[in-house]
Amino acid sequence: MKTNHLSKTLKQASEHFLAGKYKEALRDYSLALKDYPESKEAYNGAILADMAMGGESAGEALFDYYTILRNEDVESADVIISEILETMDGTLDQLSGLFHETIKQRLAYEDGIMYTEFKELVEKENDFNRIFENIMFSTRVIITEKEDFVDFLDNLIDHGYKEMALSYLESALGVYPNDRQLRNLLRRLAKGKSVEN
Repeated sequence: MKTNHLSKTLKQASEHFLAGKYKEALRDYSLALKDYPESKEAYNGAILADMAMGGESAGEALFDYYTILRNEDVESADVIISEILETMDGTLDQLSGLFHETIKQRLAYEDGIMYTEFKELVEKENDFNRIFENIMFSTRVIITEKEDFVDFLDNLIDHGYKEMALSYLESALGVYPNDRQLRNLLRRLAKGKSVEN
């Protein structure tokens, strides 16, 4: 199952890249790297997406070349593109450091912050409402795991954001109508409303 998840994420990243949606491609490659740090395709793809986002036409050209090479021989394609990138920008170690820093900054400022980072901020400041309101008006929280989504909804309910929690729940239940955890949260919201009214 883990391999299917990787191939699905990489396929989606590649489709985004080919459609010129470099930010989405970078996000997908980054998510793949988070779970599969050994993936050369995710690593090379992320660097190429980052280059393309920066307006470097070489990123697009290299991605096309990389795609053709991968259709012929995956391993040699990874080696060839790695060597080209190494020649262009020094060593892969330098690229790696730059890449990881760039990914963090771009995801933080363009797409939002990961839920784990949001939770760390809340724990550090011990003030969910203030942190949430600051985040809500300046960026967004990226939730990739169901457990995090349930935890987020739970926190919204606990801290008085019941209408917002209900809105998220209705959307989620439209996709997963029989999910036990989501239904429990909905019941909890309904009980809270009847107590308040």
